[in-house]
Amino acid sequence: MFSPAADVIGSELDLLMTGSHVVHALTPGFCDAASVFLLERWRVEENAHVGVDAPRIEARRMALRVGPGAREDWEGMLPVGEVVAFPRDTPYARALAAGHAQVLDAVDPHTSERLIAARDGEARVCDLLSVAALLVVPLRLRDQAIGFVTCTRGPGRAPFGPADVASVEALAARAAVALDNARRYERERRTSLAIRNSLPPGTAQEFGGCRTAHGCLPAGEGNLVGGDWSDVLKRPGDRVSLIVGDAMGHGPESAVAMIQLRTAVRTLAALDIPAADLIGRLDTLAGDSPGVSFATCIYAEWDARRRTCTLVGAGHPPPLLRGPQGRTAPVTLTGAGLPLGLGAGSYEETVLSVPEPALLVLYSDGLVESRDADIDQEITRLARTVDAAAAVGPVDGDGQDALPSLCRRLLHAPGGTAGADDRTLLLAELTPAGC
Repeated sequence: MFSPAADVIGSELDLLMTGSHVVHALTPGFCDAASVFLLERWRVEENAHVGVDAPRIEARRMALRVGPGAREDWEGMLPVGEVVAFPRDTPYARALAAGHAQVLDAVDPHTSERLIAARDGEARVCDLLSVAALLVVPLRLRDQAIGFVTCTRGPGRAPFGPADVASVEALAARAAVALDNARRYERERRTSLAIRNSLPPGTAQEFGGCRTAHGCLPAGEGNLVGGDWSDVLKRPGDRVSLIVGDAMGHGPESAVAMIQLRTAVRTLAALDIPAADLIGRLDTLAGDSPGVSFATCIYAEWDARRRTCTLVGAGHPPPLLRGPQGRTAPVTLTGAGLPLGLGAGSYEETVLSVPEPALLVLYSDGLVESRDADIDQEITRLARTVDAAAAVGPVDGDGQDALPSLCRRLLHAPGGTAGADDRTLLLAELTPAGC
């Protein structure tokens, strides 16, 4: 009865795409024209209860399709996204209030008057109103009306019978669940983006003996924001703290965990405690904070005067170091450390002597995780990629400042499981005092 488009309803977490699938399932095989409307209050997540005495309802047209035999561009006259107010005596409002379908043999008077008035009485609107059968089926979710589907048949086609009504009601039940999933997804994405955008801007990228460049590449267009973060903090005595972390998952929960950890690191760094103690306290905080456990991070503290770089890992991939000979290699940490929140008790410091300028590379596992290769192989591959990209130099208008160019090229370089996880990268040029 319906086209194959009915089989893909719910395959996209997008309100407009889901609505489009519904009308393509109905038109032109089942009816000549179909539309999907969602209550505006439900769409923006306000109380959407429709009472029998409600003076009117406001609904947004999410999809419209008119069969290929139409002589006019009705989609242009009835734009998707338009919000329409329907009085309570219309079949649309009645369908929502009563909770069951409405079947008519013509377009209701209110809709006719509204369309004619909106088009200045154009004669071609009469073609749109020459309907022999109108079906309005409410979209209901957990006994709550969230919108409705309309179907029309023109002269020469059979009116809608009980079997037709039952079929569209079954389709509407599936569509309501899919639309709710899409709305929830969009809400979570907006929330997580708002949380990430609320983060304070990063500190200046130049310090005494340290220049940095950082970036993040989300895991595929439209995906929820993940829990990756990076930060650079100026410390007393011309020291610099650098960190890359990863809170598990995607969505608001991960974004909240990320912002908690980032804020905690900034607070602990201000106490000027040893690096291992800082990560130990961060581990305790993560254990006491719901949803934060199993986050990972790599922390580095650069001291240009002493020419040392102190590293502490918490279940995170090891950093890379590129020396003056132009060869990048992973740093062997004294202890890899357990992820945060597991009560590890203590973390070990790895202190590197850096007598000559070097490049430190901190990154999230999105750059090195792969379904087809061991993570150690992927870390080695990333090191070779750093060497190859650094040898080429800047290529995108950065002038003599090659660091931002190198960061962008590494973020977009092939490798890992593309699009499976966020990619976060922090590069730091370390210059010892006197060099």
